[in-house]
Amino acid sequence: MSKTVKPYDSDESKKEQMSKMFDNIAPWYDFLNHFLSLGFDISWRKKTISALRKFQPKYILDVATGTADLALEAHRALKPERIIGLDISQEMLEIGKVKIAKKGLSYAIELMAGDSEILPFQSNTFDAVTVAFGVRNFENLELGLKEMNRVLKPGGHVAILEFSSPTLFPFKQLYNFYFKNMLPIIGHITSKDPKAYSYLYKSVQAFPDGKQFVELLEQIGFKNATHKIFTLGICTLYLAKK
Repeated sequence: MSKTVKPYDSDESKKEQMSKMFDNIAPWYDFLNHFLSLGFDISWRKKTISALRKFQPKYILDVATGTADLALEAHRALKPERIIGLDISQEMLEIGKVKIAKKGLSYAIELMAGDSEILPFQSNTFDAVTVAFGVRNFENLELGLKEMNRVLKPGGHVAILEFSSPTLFPFKQLYNFYFKNMLPIIGHITSKDPKAYSYLYKSVQAFPDGKQFVELLEQIGFKNATHKIFTLGICTLYLAKK
């Protein structure tokens, strides 16, 4: 089981703290994602959705959808019949709804508030489940993965994009210095919530990435689990089948 890391020093559950944190940083979330990743996050999302193209999913659930960037990319690249994006942060969802409406896609992409660990859908509902930078924030990682497996149709696929820890010298050292020391400063200046970006580094360090996460997916019940590293190990795409 992954170590529990929370953004704030309070008695609130991780789930409550995550909702509060993302509500706090929602107005700056998209800008900081692109700025702090030097724009690589856009290509990472494209590659994540591209990995599902050969399966031609028609009904997609985007868990921890945030401001709906991955859901929008899924619609652009795959043209499914329906996408539902679910997130615990209402402020993030409101920004996502505006982005979807501006593109005239409200008919195809629905956003809703909900708990990723208690998905409000019947079993065997979706052809694909996607997550970008979200599973690391689950209070109970195993429970969240089990829920994804439950709502997938037999033969359906899950695509999970998540930060990971580089291992190549000296990139590993430079990466750790930047994420541990520089990123919280930038986050404080822009979003006024330095705890959110201190949490990012700590949560990445605690996350069971690479082969460990592949093994966890298989323990949960997924099949043919694989992982592919992007940008010298900054993030990893995990793909598996129900």
